[in-house]
Amino acid sequence: MATDSIISFKTAIWFWMTPQSPKPSCHDVITERWNPSGADSAAGRSRGYGTITNIINGGLECGKGWNAKVEDRIGFYKRYCDILGVGYGNNLDCYNQRPFGNGLLVDTM
Repeated sequence: MATDSIISFKTAIWFWMTPQSPKPSCHDVITERWNPSGADSAAGRSRGYGTITNIINGGLECGKGWNAKVEDRIGFYKRYCDILGVGYGNNLDCYNQRPFGNGLLVDTM
């Protein structure tokens, strides 16, 4: 995957689009097709960019307070939202969210 750009791209799209229980897909979160359950709400998870961070890096970054890497990523997200002329939405970080649970920890951002 690391040496084949087509496989890398396909893998990234698969990860973005595919729910991995108990996690929803990143796509469903950002397009508001995901509705947080009562357990999600109790864990501080709601629609927005912060929950996408939780899906990708929750075990490494979420529920642990402020983090410079997360702040940098939020800055990049806001920059591209500005370029595209779309709003940021609420819930930009996962500082007060519990991670979704055990699973693959991938630090890709």
